[in-house]
Amino acid sequence: MRDQYHQQLDEVLTELERMTGIVSTAVRRSTSALLTADLGTAEEVIAADSQLDLAGEVVEEKIFDLMALQAPVAVELRMLVAALRMVADLERMGDLAAHVAKITRMRYPAAAIPVELHGLIEDMGRVAQRMVDQAGEVIKTRDVSVAQRIESTDDEMDTLRSSQFRQMMDAAWPYGVEVAVDLALLGRYYERIADHAVSMAQRIIFLVTGEMPASQ
Repeated sequence: MRDQYHQQLDEVLTELERMTGIVSTAVRRSTSALLTADLGTAEEVIAADSQLDLAGEVVEEKIFDLMALQAPVAVELRMLVAALRMVADLERMGDLAAHVAKITRMRYPAAAIPVELHGLIEDMGRVAQRMVDQAGEVIKTRDVSVAQRIESTDDEMDTLRSSQFRQMMDAAWPYGVEVAVDLALLGRYYERIADHAVSMAQRIIFLVTGEMPASQ
């Protein structure tokens, strides 16, 4: 009976890992759609977000069933609580990727971002996707060192956001208010994806060590 229980616990983590793969794909595709004004891909990302939410609901049901039927304690209880909160993180990350795609849809058929700013968005999307992938690796391995590496990667996102603000506040900014608003929103979306990846890493550290690391 306990073997079956631990198998069910492992299945929860496997489902969370699978969800990180879905989010990673959403981040990559939404960034690509944004930079190429690809409405079809943007619509696919937006539509796929509901599938991620559905997957999250299935995982939540499994977690609540295990809590109700198995009365977990200690490490097992920590794992289920952490998993429940990571479902919320992943669902929100999916929402944020969909928000990126919605900017593509809103500005279509024009490109939302001028070519000169593509490098900044590419870098933000790349860092955000890497952090999602790292979160998946952390779930799979429960390796605290990998979890700590996510927090270091977050520094890259902070640097990119600082660069973004410098460009937008420059008196010579040539792209107008509309682009500035879109760029500010996009930067916030990517930054929040990164924040949720850090949150997931901290939950794994809590799972392994029993202590929640202090917020940076």
